[in-house]
Amino acid sequence: MSQRSAPLIALLIAATSLASCGSSGPAELPPLSEEALAAVTQDAGAPKDQLARQVDEVFTGEGVGETRALVVMHGGKIAAERYAEGYDKDTRFVSWSMAKTVTAVMIGMLVADGQLRLDAPAPVPRWQRPGDPRAEITLRQLLQMRSGLEHTEAGDPPYESGEVRMLFLDGRDDMADYATAQPLEAEPGSKFEYSSNTTVILADIAARALTGSKDPETRRKAVADFLHSRLFGPLGMTSAVPEFDASGTLIGGSLIHATARDWAKFGEMLRNKGSYRGEQLVPRAWVEEMVKPSPKSPHYGLQTWLNRPLPDGEEHPLFPDRAPHSAFAMIGHMGQYVFVSPSQKLTVVRLGHSDAPQRKAMLQQLADVIDLYPAS
Repeated sequence: MSQRSAPLIALLIAATSLASCGSSGPAELPPLSEEALAAVTQDAGAPKDQLARQVDEVFTGEGVGETRALVVMHGGKIAAERYAEGYDKDTRFVSWSMAKTVTAVMIGMLVADGQLRLDAPAPVPRWQRPGDPRAEITLRQLLQMRSGLEHTEAGDPPYESGEVRMLFLDGRDDMADYATAQPLEAEPGSKFEYSSNTTVILADIAARALTGSKDPETRRKAVADFLHSRLFGPLGMTSAVPEFDASGTLIGGSLIHATARDWAKFGEMLRNKGSYRGEQLVPRAWVEEMVKPSPKSPHYGLQTWLNRPLPDGEEHPLFPDRAPHSAFAMIGHMGQYVFVSPSQKLTVVRLGHSDAPQRKAMLQQLADVIDLYPAS
């Protein structure tokens, strides 16, 4: 090699090195699929491609489980909607514990009708016998999951949990009878304990407020007619199907079926403080009460989860570090969510099947969707 060519080669090496450094920015994102783009509307209220990509991640991301339906409502309009193979806008999805919030709304309507009183002792006949300490449990304490009744929501083995025994074993034919028979394990109002059995007690209270009959079919019809005429019908939730046990009690903590769009309508009604298309279906004051923190649980209201911070070290079922603290949610077993953020004019429905670790990952993907909408 000549001395004259050495500097030239050195310059070429340096130029190549600089070019290489200049191209080391963020990796280029893969192109969006037609399915991802088709899920987002033109008037989505957020950058269309970004929203399409984040929605796609909720379905295809690593370790998030199986998302079967996602509906994003912004300002009362559908911003994004997508379904997994085998599911569509007409598929009814089981609520699991999202039903608890529906039960709370029904109780609120009966309070407004003068049939029940929020801070009076809960009208449970079994508890009214002289000397029974459960007579002090109020309706509010039941709604806030602080009744003090003995309960185990998730046992090991599962068949030892109070919820499983009530739903599937010795309590299944008369769930309210099983739930109200439990003794106190704490003073009423003194602690928070999540309990599906408590919501069945509320459903039974609603049935007895609507009819004095003990006939299962009469009880079933009274509650179903009330829900459809006062709530589901005016909301246009034509797909809603509530389930009842053999005694005619609504399985109000676990089993209401509806399409993703109809779950979104319910969330929108709550976002608008009980109003839907100009009609006040549920008293505004009741919805405001539902999203106030309980004295024993800052992240829980009246059968409704709140996006409020918890003390350090306590695990949160939502993401208060990533969304407004005014947001709240209906949450069901295995990853059913109706997330409502009034300050973002947002309702997000996610339905599917995710175990506990998968739900943690999926919630972060859901938060990525919600992040695209600024709070006002």
